[in-house]
Amino acid sequence: MSLFISFEGVEGSGKSTQVHLLNNYLIDKGFKTLLTKEPGGTEAGEKIREILLENKFKLAPYTELFLYLASRSQNTIYTIIPALESNKIVIADRYSESTIAYQVAGRGLPEKIINEVNALATKGLSPDVTFLLDFDPEIGLQRIGYKKDRIERENIDFHLKVRAAYKKLSRQYPDRIYMVDASRPPEKIHQIIINKISNLLPQLKGNKQNNHAHK
Repeated sequence: MSLFISFEGVEGSGKSTQVHLLNNYLIDKGFKTLLTKEPGGTEAGEKIREILLENKFKLAPYTELFLYLASRSQNTIYTIIPALESNKIVIADRYSESTIAYQVAGRGLPEKIINEVNALATKGLSPDVTFLLDFDPEIGLQRIGYKKDRIERENIDFHLKVRAAYKKLSRQYPDRIYMVDASRPPEKIHQIIINKISNLLPQLKGNKQNNHAHK
């Protein structure tokens, strides 16, 4: 049986730390895992990532959207789906919810259109569980310091909109999106995450088929 776990949150919320802690935990428990990130995850996706995050590029909102979706499509088709079909646990540092938070709330693009094109990019795939690390973006940006990428350099109003959108998503999809207070110590956050997915782990050992919504 496969499992698709994603992590979401504002800049500097500690996602990457929790992604690696969870991956190490699952490997120690004997599970096969695959780590991936957005944008990126494939060779083509990494090239797209460079364009998206490089400070020298000024990207129009729809240009930015389509680049993110192009990276997601590559990652979904060539990395995520094959891993799930091989009964691996996929752990993604960002997925579809980032587009709603950043492009809809942050950039003001229409949600209906984004949902339609995102469904094409993901082939209808959705994570089984998403951990939203809720954190004050002002403190998060301070954590990052002066080496900020193009998105991190956006004004604080942009990042506050992103945080509000994430919270709204957690209310809309409470069965899948689990919000965690990311101001807690990393080891405490990790334990909360482990407790949340522990009920799924016994099922994995049974090697049962999982009904992911991809074609």
